[in-house]
Amino acid sequence: MRKNYKKIIFTLLPIALGVFLIWLPLSKLSSSDFVTIKNAFKNANYYWILLALFLGFLSHASRAYRWKYLLQPLGYKLSFINSLLAVFAGYLVNFGIPRAGEITRAASIAKYENIPFEKAFGTIVAERIADIFMLILVILLALIFQFDLIWNLITAKLPKNPFKIVQYFIVLMLVLLLCYAVLKKISPSLFIKIKNFARGLIEGGLSILKMKHKVYFIAHTLFIWILYVLTFYFASFALPETSNLSIEALFTGFIVGSLSIAATNGGIGTYPLGVQQALMLYGISALPALTFGWINWTSQTIGIILFGAFSFFLLPIVNKSK
Repeated sequence: MRKNYKKIIFTLLPIALGVFLIWLPLSKLSSSDFVTIKNAFKNANYYWILLALFLGFLSHASRAYRWKYLLQPLGYKLSFINSLLAVFAGYLVNFGIPRAGEITRAASIAKYENIPFEKAFGTIVAERIADIFMLILVILLALIFQFDLIWNLITAKLPKNPFKIVQYFIVLMLVLLLCYAVLKKISPSLFIKIKNFARGLIEGGLSILKMKHKVYFIAHTLFIWILYVLTFYFASFALPETSNLSIEALFTGFIVGSLSIAATNGGIGTYPLGVQQALMLYGISALPALTFGWINWTSQTIGIILFGAFSFFLLPIVNKSK
């Protein structure tokens, strides 16, 4: 029963946070502000939004195609259509349950491609490592353009005492070693199952080092993140107030928006607010900055919901023979 409560809390807490962060900025707006936002949505240039959606779709397709390079060293050949549908299905699930999309994605491939779940999930972990590296690279580029501002934003979130990180790490390692020893002694069969599962995860994660086509994987990774930035860039042309963003504002808004997505399910509430705060640093007024965040987030979210729902519908049909 306690476990079920934890699952419910883990699922509902990010949603509650997202709802609160939607209410927070909206509660400060006057009726005339709401009319202004409504008119901005109505008069936005949706040509640029559609272009941004198309670039977003290309990035997801590239991610689906890139996955095969991680599975090849493990001896598996992945169908592109199944990979693409699994990617979109995973994105959709993440809106309901945080991080469950990765599990859904790996489970879909395990079911329809006969690839062991733990190995498929391990390759997704490897993907995330590559994505984190690219996000760090984008942050470094932003630091080059506007070092002082971005550095202050980053350091403000770091612990005041850096030695605490080392202490936490040591405590975590000791706890894991203790759990390892206790589990091995109390339940050898469960220990073996967990050990095999962990081995599959590690094998999938290390597949990034065993790829024969590392150049193609790197090229797809760069392509994906260039499209991410371009998606944000082209969407900014939808509103007159954000159509002339400086390179500093572009990178800062993109970075803050990317980081805010992890805080709640699909960035609900956090993305528009984060983008607003970032763009305001560069002289964009609060209302247009918030409106742009909402237009960009809403359009991308609608795209994910439509493609995700369509993917859930298509997966069993495409794999009917299996």
